[in-house]
Amino acid sequence: MRIFDSWFKGPSNTSRSENIEDYAIKKIPSHYRWPIPAIILVLIGNSTALFFFTFGAKLSFTVGWPLMLLPLTYLFIGSSLIGMVMIHLASKEGLTVDMMTRGMGFGYIGSAVTSFIYGINFIFYFLLEGTIVTNAISFSFNLQVHSFESIMVFAAVGLLKLVLVWYGMKELQIFQTWGALLYSVLLGVAIYMLVSNFDVVGPSQWLPIEPISIDSLGMAFMLANGQVVFQGLMATDYGRFAKSDTGYRGGFICMVGMLAPLIGNMLIGPLFAYTLMHSMNDKSAMTYADPGYIFPLIMGVWGSIFVLITQIRINVMNLYSASLALSNSFSLIFNFTPGRPWWMVAVYIFGCFFYAVNILNYLDIFLAITGILTNTWILILLVDHFICKKLLNYGPSDFVEYRRPFLFKWNPTGVFSLAIGVIIGAIGVLEFYPIYYSSFLAMISGAIIHIILTIMTNGQYYFAKFPTDRETKWNESLKREVK
Repeated sequence: MRIFDSWFKGPSNTSRSENIEDYAIKKIPSHYRWPIPAIILVLIGNSTALFFFTFGAKLSFTVGWPLMLLPLTYLFIGSSLIGMVMIHLASKEGLTVDMMTRGMGFGYIGSAVTSFIYGINFIFYFLLEGTIVTNAISFSFNLQVHSFESIMVFAAVGLLKLVLVWYGMKELQIFQTWGALLYSVLLGVAIYMLVSNFDVVGPSQWLPIEPISIDSLGMAFMLANGQVVFQGLMATDYGRFAKSDTGYRGGFICMVGMLAPLIGNMLIGPLFAYTLMHSMNDKSAMTYADPGYIFPLIMGVWGSIFVLITQIRINVMNLYSASLALSNSFSLIFNFTPGRPWWMVAVYIFGCFFYAVNILNYLDIFLAITGILTNTWILILLVDHFICKKLLNYGPSDFVEYRRPFLFKWNPTGVFSLAIGVIIGAIGVLEFYPIYYSSFLAMISGAIIHIILTIMTNGQYYFAKFPTDRETKWNESLKREVK
């Protein structure tokens, strides 16, 4: 029991106000740190999102087996490396990614822009995941999708999610621990019922819908690239609670603990999709990749319960991450700080409204652009830390400053390079060149431009004035250049 408490439980000497606010816009103190196994238990909630069943099926429809292993390998390695580095930095500083962005090439108002877009991402992921569970329940009870009754289902399930994450990381850890056990049991039942009632189609028959081409392989890697950075960011939101001496190894363990079951779910997705498609073959392929349809079909009401439990587990994480990003953004731009939980209420209200008007039909381009922005943003942070500061020595790499008095409102190097990178990516989305290059070109061009601009400005926009209360090994002669 002592081992369980020391490995899998968070700090006990905390106040209710700490648990609610969860240091959304403050540095995490030493007494509020969590052991890595406890953080992994929370992250497994993300790994079991039914979105990954659909994602895996989509990859197999695009390139088939075994070529789908190439983008999956890229996703695993890329996310592990990005998450490992970002968790190390976030846990060392005790800061969210949004707060670190202030001192890593963007300035404190510049970081508010990226925080806002990051928060908007989670609003629509909340909407997407909520739509899956609402459709599953509607399917089981013969309710028309987007009818008044289904809107009430979406609102009721969303309200439950809101309650479950009101007290932040503490409630997340408890809910995700027990939810993981129930999820595993129900997934086992689903696989058993699939094997018992259908002729299972193995990987050798996971053939692409269209003939394989350079375009299809490029699209598969583009799909993976959209998740590489996002999964690293998702892990960092929780990895920041790790002890300050966690290091790269601790960050890597967190990522592997999250990504191993995530990749497993991506491989289960095509198993269900191809088995049902070959057995029934009366609907489009993507219908059999929709968890809101396939699990109620296989398990009946228990399938709806399975979808409900799984999607609640991921959507509480969407609510939580959105609240962190929006708290940072509005506190900087408008000095508006109603508290982290109330930003979850705002996300909940927006989600209900957007579900009611069926805005998901119009979000493909929007999600493509925000994905490009997220990838470009994080790659800029990484080159800022490792190249501009560590290699070229334009600023200290042993700490990240986040306090307003020491920072410029805008650091043009990060802001301009992000804008140019996103524009380059958007041109691809508009199909002026093959769209599957867009996220890669946006990331690479944004990072290169940031390095060039930092060299051209001699790193002068890192500090409005240098913080003398921070210990650093940064070169003293460069310190004196900061006025």
